[in-house]
Formats: sequence, C-alpha cells, structure tokens
Amino acid sequence: MTEKITLTVNDMTCGHCVGTVRGALEAALPGTQVEIDLSAHKVSFTGDRTKGEDAIREAGYTPEPA
Repeated sequence: MTEKITLTVNDMTCGHCVGTVRGALEAALPGTQVEIDLSAHKVSFTGDRTKGEDAIREAGYTPEPA
C-alpha cells in the first residue's frame, strides 16, 4: 500500500487554491489520491513526498510538515 502524506499548506485559502494544488499534485503524481481539507489547511496525497512538495511549491504555495 502506498503511504499517505499529509502536509499543512497555510497559504491555501479558497476553492481556487484547492483546485490549483489538486491539479499540481495530479499532474506531478499521476494516479495519486488527493484529499484536501481547506478549513484545516491540510493536503493529503499518495506517492512521492518530494515530488508532491515540489509540485505544491511550483504552484505557488508553501507546504509544511503537518
């Protein structure tokens, strides 16, 4: 089973941000399962942690350990 990674993304503040982060993760990690809790600023995904963090950064957001 693939490990689920959960990160805090405090600068993700609206539905548009959620879509941007989700799209970045899905593009970087094809087949990943993405779960986003906007109110808690949490992003969970499966796959390569480094690729996921890099994708979130490239989308303009700041991932931090949850």
